[in-house]
Amino acid sequence: MARRWTAVLLVVLVLSVVAGTALGAVYVPFDSVVRVVGHHLFLTPAEQTWSAPRDAIVWDVRLPRVLLAAVVGAGLAVAGAALQAMVRNLLADPYLLGVSSGASTGAAAAILFGVTLGLGEHALSASAFVGALAASVLVYVVARSAGRVTSTRLLLAGVAVGYALQAVTSFLIFASDSAEGARSVMFWLLGSLALAAWGQALTLAVVVVLLSIAVLTVLGRRLDALAVGDETALALGVSPERLRTGLLVLVSLCVAVVVSAAGAVGFVGLVVPHLARRAVGAAHVRAIPVAALMGAILLIWADIVARVLLAPQEVPIGIVTAVVGAPFLLVLVRRLQATTA
Repeated sequence: MARRWTAVLLVVLVLSVVAGTALGAVYVPFDSVVRVVGHHLFLTPAEQTWSAPRDAIVWDVRLPRVLLAAVVGAGLAVAGAALQAMVRNLLADPYLLGVSSGASTGAAAAILFGVTLGLGEHALSASAFVGALAASVLVYVVARSAGRVTSTRLLLAGVAVGYALQAVTSFLIFASDSAEGARSVMFWLLGSLALAAWGQALTLAVVVVLLSIAVLTVLGRRLDALAVGDETALALGVSPERLRTGLLVLVSLCVAVVVSAAGAVGFVGLVVPHLARRAVGAAHVRAIPVAALMGAILLIWADIVARVLLAPQEVPIGIVTAVVGAPFLLVLVRRLQATTA
């Protein structure tokens, strides 16, 4: 069953990448997309028979954006699956750790006050990344201060740090006298793939997300034990505190990278792990790869809707994912209430 799902989702992912590259304010025929990509990757066809603007739209603008959407969706999905096992809460998602709030604070500082960290054109993503990692460290310190790291302490520390950093970001927006800068921050807070381009940021995101998927898949059985309870994990020879600490580092790094590249995209890490578990079961060895593929597909299509809905204007992708995720969350809450009643 898991292999069948994986094969089907891989095919859907490839088709989604082609569709995401073709669809937009300017439509590019599917065969043209295939020929442009084939020319750049495999030199087939060898000669360029299409216009330079079409080549630029496909290769320079849309393809890196679609690939970033896939990477961000996969990263948020597997991070959500790991986090739900860590804190044993089916309503948990990556933003529960406060990582996205830290990234938002860093990005707001870069946009509104020119905090560049000496990195020039990479200042925005670098500042967001530094803010996200700082938030992760703060969450760990707070959760650790009362003793060993437990799911409850981690949950509460993430919520507290997240709210505090949201307040800091709001203050930065209020303190700034730049209306255009405040607008840019608000658009980034709602999620945007407009900064996608070939380069180090995309490469870093691909490497970190693929590494996270591989590590979480290898740790699948330990995640299963942790999801059941600390006592069960100890009985199976798994140290809950050590595993939870390692997962916090890995998930924080993964979320920090994707949020610094695409802004705050919500609900993917909440919705997709549940869909993956319904498809292939609760075992994380099977659920993690399937969740990654589902997350990638979901965010590619969310980005297509964001680009097409009010073309040529672009809707923040976070609004699209919220429209999908909010009803799912309400249904999930109702089911949880029914099972606990």
